[in-house]
Amino acid sequence: MRDLVWFTLCCISSTETYISVVLQHTPPLHNPTKMATLGHTFPFYTGHKPIFPMDTTLAVIIAIFLTALVTFIIILPGIRGKMRLFWLLRVVTSLFIGAVILAVNFSSEWFVGQVSTNTSYKAFSSEWIRADVGLQVGLGGVNITLTGTPVQQLNETINYNEEFTWRLGENYAEEYAKALEKGLPDPVLYLAEKFTPNSPCGLHGQYRLAGHYTSAMLWVAFLCWLLANVMLSMPVLVYGGHMLLATGIFQMLGLLFFSTATSLTPSCPLRLGTASLHTHHGPAFWITLTTGLLCVLLGLAMAVAHRIHPQRLKAFFNQSTGEDPALEWNPEEGGLLSPRYRSTAESPEPQDIPLSEASSEACSKEKHPTEPDCAL
Repeated sequence: MRDLVWFTLCCISSTETYISVVLQHTPPLHNPTKMATLGHTFPFYTGHKPIFPMDTTLAVIIAIFLTALVTFIIILPGIRGKMRLFWLLRVVTSLFIGAVILAVNFSSEWFVGQVSTNTSYKAFSSEWIRADVGLQVGLGGVNITLTGTPVQQLNETINYNEEFTWRLGENYAEEYAKALEKGLPDPVLYLAEKFTPNSPCGLHGQYRLAGHYTSAMLWVAFLCWLLANVMLSMPVLVYGGHMLLATGIFQMLGLLFFSTATSLTPSCPLRLGTASLHTHHGPAFWITLTTGLLCVLLGLAMAVAHRIHPQRLKAFFNQSTGEDPALEWNPEEGGLLSPRYRSTAESPEPQDIPLSEASSEACSKEKHPTEPDCAL
């Protein structure tokens, strides 16, 4: 028995010696609390993800349309006269409409809200923080932000930006479960829980249904915008105006679906610490409304111009050389993208002269009527 006790004490002493040697050769941690099991941070959360200044999808869309705009501006000096201004106005307006339709489809600012409050930071802790909590609801999910004021509190950097999606093929409940495993702060988990399928608020089905139908209407509007651009480059301007009108109508239908679906159930109270978070329509909703009204007005204006001044409408789209009504388009002289026009006064008049009379008149004027060709 005495030998067993002696052997145990020797093992303990050797273990302590090994741990002390390891600690002496280990570099100090920059933030030791991140590795503490019972410290001020959840040990399961791997750390803050690098935050891009804006949504990467929106950045790609804006970069593509800006590149197209810069390309058109580069070739702008090759257009002469007042057509340069008309051409620039058409290009800028068309690119703006297309960029807005695509950008709002991927935006998370259809329904937004933000509040500054004192709230608890983590579960099973009495420590509170001062932070700005933001909620952005989009067509494909929600985005929740938590920014401390100041950012450095409780020996940590409080700056979170988390996204939870419900697009087709993605499970919102699984993403919420992963957020629980990572140990996200209480305000983020509280807001994310309100949009789960099992929440009594019913926000998941409400906003998910609104997002699906609104996104479908916006994709149809984008296709109508593409057809409008194709038809406006051809001598079928009235149909291009109709497609532009359809673009605005489908955008308005998307807004109608979103507003109707989000107003079916009463609003769910969102209580964060000492304050309440109130939501309202965001920038994506209002810019879609503005663009839809713009498309409707432009489509109606083109329909009226086609009825009253068709030649001026053709001149605005660079499909006529002037405003003279006597100018008519000859389809044999140009293609669909660059039609040409010529005056009816310059067109040669057809002359119906019989072959026998024409040959006899030609032979009478010749000096040698006895030639074989004039024998007839």
